[in-house]
This record gives sequence, structure tokens and C-alpha cells, in this order.
Amino acid sequence: MVFSQALLGAVASSGAADPFTAFGGIITQYVDSGTTYRCHTFRGGPAKFYVASGSADVDILCIAGGGGGGGGHPTASYYGGGSGGGAGGMRTHSAQTLTAGTHTVTVGTGSAGSDSDTGSGNDSSFAISGGSTLTSDAGAGGKYINNGNGASGGSGSGGGGHGTTTGGAGNVSGVSPVEGYAGGDSGANASAPAEAGGGGGAGGVGGNGAVSGVGGGGGIGRAGMGIGETDRTYAGGGGGGGSSGGAGGSGIGGSTRPAGDKAQGGVPNTGSGGGGNGGHSGTASDENRKGGDGSAGIVIIRYDTG
Repeated sequence: MVFSQALLGAVASSGAADPFTAFGGIITQYVDSGTTYRCHTFRGGPAKFYVASGSADVDILCIAGGGGGGGGHPTASYYGGGSGGGAGGMRTHSAQTLTAGTHTVTVGTGSAGSDSDTGSGNDSSFAISGGSTLTSDAGAGGKYINNGNGASGGSGSGGGGHGTTTGGAGNVSGVSPVEGYAGGDSGANASAPAEAGGGGGAGGVGGNGAVSGVGGGGGIGRAGMGIGETDRTYAGGGGGGGSSGGAGGSGIGGSTRPAGDKAQGGVPNTGSGGGGNGGHSGTASDENRKGGDGSAGIVIIRYDTG
């Protein structure tokens, strides 16, 4: 593999009268099956992808920020139950023609886990100069114990524990192929321990909470292009809280941690959901009642240098 990296560097593709010359992001290059690809990767904030000359058909991976996990209850009688956050929507746009101009990149941040209901993450987008805007929808934030059904988003969050609740819907924009899946339902347990549903992922629905007190696992992520020839897995859902918490989807969504600790967040720049809080008996700080943070998304532009 040929691999190089630069920040905000100008790179021109070879073999063309008017070569495609682009600036922006972290630039990597690799060879796969005889084809040389160049990637521009954006991992945070609003930014610009500047094409100085030429035109090219590019592939764009756009993943939104994940939702944080919901909070757990502070008393033993309502032990556990914050639901897992939904993963950010994941979309790949193939063969998008880009010409000279400034194209705007927005990488959605994940939402911070809360000791109550948690808000959604933030959308990611790529705005083609003079053309359309390609958008992925934010992952839904997790629910506090006993606080109702999961929210909808790019992927939905799980239903809050302690009672019968359902997971929120994914793929809110109705795109095809789908950008994410629904969250899981609660364990329908009306007394402690109160198990919550896992958040949906880009590759599957979140798991349901089990009446035995186990929170639902986060929905699996999905493979997409990375900065080298090996695909990477993105957008796993957060695990649901319970006396025994659910695992994060594909190992990148946040998991519930032992009672009395803040839940885990999603792996950075994968657009994954945060784990729901497992709750605790007795007293603990508000920080230790919080769900895990949803992780920021990512935008990658890739093209054939030939």
C-alpha cells in the first residue's frame, strides 16, 4: 500500500489536461487492486473542500453525530434504566461530480449524555457549490428511566426502562438505502431492576431489554470506506441501561458501565451512540447518573487519481 498524509495540502491527480486539484482536510492516498485513491477526511466542525481546477467524480461518506445515552434513576427502587443513544445516519453518495469551487463540509457533533433525557446529535452534510446538499440525520438521544418511548433520528434511541416503552424510529428522512435503524424496546418490567432498550445502529435495530434486568445491546454498525484500503465500521448504537447493562453495537457504540459510574461514550468520529446509564442504589453525583456521550461523525471524500 502507498500511504501519505498531509493537512490542508494541494494534491493534483495525474494524467489529465486540466488535473483535479483539491485542498482540505487530512489527505491520504492508497492503492487498491491497482487503482490509486485519494481521500480527504474531515473530523470536526464546519470546513471547506476547495477544488482549484479540473473536475472529478467522487464518493462521499457522510456520517452524522450520535445521540448520547439517557440518565439513570438515583434510588434503589427505580434502579437503572437509561436507554441507549441512536447512531448518526450513515450515507454514501457515489459518483458525485465536483468542479472548481468551494464546497462546504459540516461534521455533526455527538450529544453529551445526560442525567435525564438526552438531546439528539447533530447532522453532517456536504454542500456542493451551486448544487445540492447531501445530509445525514443525527442520532436520537436516549431516554431517562420511566420517561417514555425512544426518540427518532438517523437511528432511533431505545425505550426508557421501568415500564413498557418502545424504541424510536430510524431513517427519519426515508432515504434508500436506509441510513439507520430503530432503537430497541424496554424489558416491560414494572419494578426494579428496570432495563432499557439499546439504540439503533446503521446496520441493525437496537436490542430489547430483558425482563431479567439486562439492558438491550446497541444496534450493529455498518462498514464503509476509511482512509486506507481497509473498510472501517461506523455508527454503532449505544447499549441500554439495567442492572446488567447492554453492550455497545459492534464494539464502537457506548456500553453501560457498572452501577454508580457514568456510561461509556461512542468511539470518536464513528457517529456512534452513547450507552444508557445503569443507575445506582443510594447516593451518587449527577455525573455518575449520566449516559455516555454520543460521538462526532465524519465526512470522507474519495476519488480515483487516474
